[in-house]
Amino acid sequence: MPQILIKLIEMLQADDAGIPELAALIAKDAGMTGKILAVANSSAYHRASRVPGLEQSLVSLGTDMIKTLVISESVFQTFNSFPHSCSADLRAFWKHALGAAVVARDIARATAYPQVEEAYLAGLLHNVGRLALLAAAPREYGVNFMARDDADLCAVEQRTLQITHTEAGAWLIERWNLDSFLADSVLYHHEPVERLEAAHALIRIVRLAHLLVHHPESAGPIAAMAGYCGIDMQDLDAILKGAARQVQKAADYLGIDLAGADDVPALPAVNPAAPVDPVQARLQEEMRNMMLVAEMGQAFARQQGEGALLEAVARSARILFDLGTTVVLLQDPARQALVGVAAGEQQGRLAGFSIPLNRGGAIAGAAAARHVALLAPGTQPLGIAEEQLLRILGTEAMVCVPLASGNRCAGVLLGGVAAWQLPALHKRERFLLSFGGQAAAALEAAGAEHGAAQRQIAHVAQEYREASRRVVHEVNNPLSIIKNYLSVLDDKLARREPVVAELSVLNEEIDRVGQLIGGLTDVELSAAGCGAAADGAAGAVNVARVADDVLRVFRATGFIPPAVQVLVRMPDGPDDPNGIDGDADVLKQILINLVKNAVEAMPDGGRIEIANRGHVVRERCLYVELVVADTGPGLAPEVLANLFSEVKSAKQGRHHGLGLSIVHSLVQKLNGLIACRSGTAGTSFEILLPARRGNTRPAALPVATMDTTQE
Repeated sequence: MPQILIKLIEMLQADDAGIPELAALIAKDAGMTGKILAVANSSAYHRASRVPGLEQSLVSLGTDMIKTLVISESVFQTFNSFPHSCSADLRAFWKHALGAAVVARDIARATAYPQVEEAYLAGLLHNVGRLALLAAAPREYGVNFMARDDADLCAVEQRTLQITHTEAGAWLIERWNLDSFLADSVLYHHEPVERLEAAHALIRIVRLAHLLVHHPESAGPIAAMAGYCGIDMQDLDAILKGAARQVQKAADYLGIDLAGADDVPALPAVNPAAPVDPVQARLQEEMRNMMLVAEMGQAFARQQGEGALLEAVARSARILFDLGTTVVLLQDPARQALVGVAAGEQQGRLAGFSIPLNRGGAIAGAAAARHVALLAPGTQPLGIAEEQLLRILGTEAMVCVPLASGNRCAGVLLGGVAAWQLPALHKRERFLLSFGGQAAAALEAAGAEHGAAQRQIAHVAQEYREASRRVVHEVNNPLSIIKNYLSVLDDKLARREPVVAELSVLNEEIDRVGQLIGGLTDVELSAAGCGAAADGAAGAVNVARVADDVLRVFRATGFIPPAVQVLVRMPDGPDDPNGIDGDADVLKQILINLVKNAVEAMPDGGRIEIANRGHVVRERCLYVELVVADTGPGLAPEVLANLFSEVKSAKQGRHHGLGLSIVHSLVQKLNGLIACRSGTAGTSFEILLPARRGNTRPAALPVATMDTTQE
């Protein structure tokens, strides 16, 4: 049932259906909103200008028309999608449904029934059981779908399908769990008139509406029901005269074509055909059972969690095999016993119930042999466990269905039955086994899915831990800079020197710490690093300016020792070969990591070079080539073997060994490429970063060299 209709019914029952509330409800359904706007702007309302908004449209329509449209459209959307509804001629069906709805609503108003819309909905749904039977049994019921709606039709339905359309319709509506007598009004709309004198008002209203629409010639029953409802025949005549116009108007608004509906003949219900050949009947039953089992398997697969699945299995078994109370016993993890599943009314007793598989007994034998067992006192010896289960089930006999898939039995389903049912269940043994197989397959799949979910949770937790380590590693860089700058700041304040530049750097680094830590909540699991933490705004970046900022920070904090010389070579020219597309903060992180690693690799001194080699074309894409090189001893073999992966570092600390993997992920974040050359003469990292858009010519050779030797 559409949620919008459920909410509307609740709103109507609470008598709280103001225009703002209705607008908020209807706005959640795009199709319903379109329908309301179309009707409000139709010629019937003589609007000189178009009504643009939903709430204004609702005001122009009025509350009564809104409720009618929403209820009708929701019902038609739902039941027009029933199987086989498109292949049947529904014109007469919907005309009778709309007629009963309109008449029931007007009778409710005339008799002061407080829930007028409920009466309208009850009339609209009073024959929905016929659509349900057509969907469930098109071959058997198709010939009687448009038959005359009377007691003879109900008798034929009972003989052919063992259920009438009144029962089917009531069953459908009861599943919606409404606090209403709506289902009862559908169930009793064929009840003899004399039995309804003291019935609930809604039941009497729907019965009278049904007689007026389907059997207008039945003057006696109509007069009797009118008396029970407390309405004069003159008022009924007036209701009937206005009903036809209202039905056509509602059909026009809803887009339902009723042309020719009166030409569809309503013939008497057809009696069942003569019995078919027994072999053919058995074949048909087997085919039906196969289809039912397949449908059950799909229904089981849709359940979420073992509890919901077991409840669906038990409920389906009760319906399919006419079982009473059901109990499920599942194998324990060690596969040594069948243990009770704590569910239903006997939770305490079942939670402690167990049947060892190695000590025999009818139930253990059925599970081991994977066959159906029919158990009743006096027909065979029963053990204590079987007698206990019979008392739990509260029946004189029970059927034991193994839940077996392949060579493995997951457990058994026990259903309480009367002794006279055992022969019929014996004939359906193959069906029972197939049902048990589908249930076992669903249980096995649910177990595998649960295991996969647990593994996925563990994987996500591990990735998040790794991402956290990467963020902590990166946070250490700005924290070290902040610590050193605080020392510089302290000295300058003592000498009363200006500290504007230092405060600016401190603010930048504090902001960077905040970005890195804040990015932990947005980290993309399964990504290759904590680059997501540096979530700056992408755009044009000047490589030379970023390199200068990095060296300024290192120079001011004294991080680079005097024995280390730093050279920066940046080209200059009209092509602006320093421009890249990316994020300045991310590039800054890359350079800080590489320069920091280079300094730590040369404790006895050496030279670091940061060079921009200009534009490079790689696979028809234009890049800027940036190189960070040092004259250190080179990378260790184990580091080179796992370059850009997390490695065990000789440095002290929990988060060392992550730097190069983080650099790799940050370069990837800038859509760049990185390579490394390393030997005894030193190490160089060559980074290709996307050139700024608009640069189309290769860069000239470097024309400017800046030596920023650290004295």
